[in-house]
Amino acid sequence: MKPAAAESARAAYLGLSAGELRRRAREAVAALADCRLCPRDCGVDRLAGKWSACKTGRHAVISSAFAHRGEEDCLRGWMGSGTIFFGHCNLRCVFCQNADISQGIRPGAESGATPEQLAGIMLDLQDRGVHNINWVTPEHVVPQVLEALVLAVEGGLTLPIVYNTSAYDAHRSLAWLDGVVDIYMPDLKTLSSETSRRLLKAGDYPSAATSAIREMHRQVGDLVIGDDGLARRGLLVRHLVMPGKLDETRAILEWIATELGPGTYVNLMGQYRPAGKVGGGDYAEIDRRLAGSELLSAVAMARDLGLMRLDAWR
Repeated sequence: MKPAAAESARAAYLGLSAGELRRRAREAVAALADCRLCPRDCGVDRLAGKWSACKTGRHAVISSAFAHRGEEDCLRGWMGSGTIFFGHCNLRCVFCQNADISQGIRPGAESGATPEQLAGIMLDLQDRGVHNINWVTPEHVVPQVLEALVLAVEGGLTLPIVYNTSAYDAHRSLAWLDGVVDIYMPDLKTLSSETSRRLLKAGDYPSAATSAIREMHRQVGDLVIGDDGLARRGLLVRHLVMPGKLDETRAILEWIATELGPGTYVNLMGQYRPAGKVGGGDYAEIDRRLAGSELLSAVAMARDLGLMRLDAWR
């Protein structure tokens, strides 16, 4: 019989004192009054319910929470990853496959979850036997998840934390997460400023994302997987291979191999399909599905660069 999820790994935050975790949460929440907690650097008073790029005020909006069995094998295990999808996003990817969650929710239509409610969701997921708590698109709600985590830990939470991000993160936020997050899972989308401006609506994405991923790697190192096949700690880099953009995939893989090293665990995702605002001619260059040969080429590139710890999803 497989070991219980809560016994399979010791969460990093259990090594912090309760006082330190509370201090970080208080500091992060106070920073919402002049919000510069992602590279957008908006400076609005989110404590007063105001919002800007991320369309999120005082409380985090939760779109769904469930035992996700579609994540990487080392995260989903046999009971699933305890995934919490946060509403809204600080990027505007025109091809977003979750655009209804990230861009379609009307600001103010949902007041968001209180810290007590979010903590309760984490504890409920743990009771259901999941292997980890997986925060999806948390870049803009780091203060909110930290204050909820304090309450969840007081309520008995012991599961590892997965930080599932676009990599459009600020160092200030990552500093609060040092020693809290067990597994960082950034999606490195592009290193082209032109592509970032056109498709992500954030020209500074390459510099912000690579800087953030370096810091994530500094905090947790390469991905460590236990004898039971579950990820314990470390960095797992995702990259969505885009149709007609294998040159950009090569640039990303070269950066990973050079800057992070051959021990980096990489998931080359091949499930791209036209979604979001793609269609109607505005983004004709990506208005098709990825060809199987393109994913195979991406895998070959990675192996040629010495990156052997690979997942490749269709």
